[in-house]
Amino acid sequence: MKKVFLLVVVLIILSISYGAKLMPRDKKGVGIKAPKKAEVIFDGSRKMLDEKWTYWEGPRFSAELPVKWEIVKDPVDKGTVVNSNDPSAEGGKYGTADIVTKKKYRDFRLHVEFLVQEKGGNSGVYLQNRYEIQVLDGDSSKHGMGAVINETPSPYHAYNGVGKWNAYDIKFRSARFENGKRTEKALVTVYFNGEKVHTNVPINQVWGGANSGLDGGNDGGKGISDTPGGLKLQAEGHNVLYRNIWIQELNITEADTYF
Repeated sequence: MKKVFLLVVVLIILSISYGAKLMPRDKKGVGIKAPKKAEVIFDGSRKMLDEKWTYWEGPRFSAELPVKWEIVKDPVDKGTVVNSNDPSAEGGKYGTADIVTKKKYRDFRLHVEFLVQEKGGNSGVYLQNRYEIQVLDGDSSKHGMGAVINETPSPYHAYNGVGKWNAYDIKFRSARFENGKRTEKALVTVYFNGEKVHTNVPINQVWGGANSGLDGGNDGGKGISDTPGGLKLQAEGHNVLYRNIWIQELNITEADTYF
């Protein structure tokens, strides 16, 4: 009887181990490649920047096409990347020269890598051109690095620091509506450099006013509309670099972004 029991245990362990090998893993962190079902939206090239991105023409917009974000050599690895330091945003004038994908999205899985070149470097990753995942060196408050801005504490401990590449891996479910009224808030789960730092965070509003993104000027940012939006990267007049950005469109029926 004891031998039978031990045999069953061994078989269970082997089954779990074998199943784990067969089951695809959603990798996270710096340098991961886009899965086959995902769309690469920035590969370091000028061609892709011009094909898939444009300026967001918000109320403070003051730049002119073509996009003036410069393609530069990767300071750490091989290849090229883009610098968010648009001349029109000099002095931290957010909303003047932010770039946004031409394509708009609802639910998705996103990967984006960034490198802050100097202390205090500031930018931001905007989901649906509404909800900001902060990029801000030196700030560990609810307004700081890695925070779902003003909604969660900053997971600053996961940040690799100035001069090093960092990665956000994000699963996002857009807000749900019935008869034009929001019935479910947007949800997001975030991995920062491979560490899960936010799980199923409901996002209450758009922060920063009309200059920050879609619906920012509606009812103080609380008037969320049922309109898809592009992925936006913020120009704040700082040398913040981006590379290896890809997105996979999803249809998340349940209110759950765990991954």
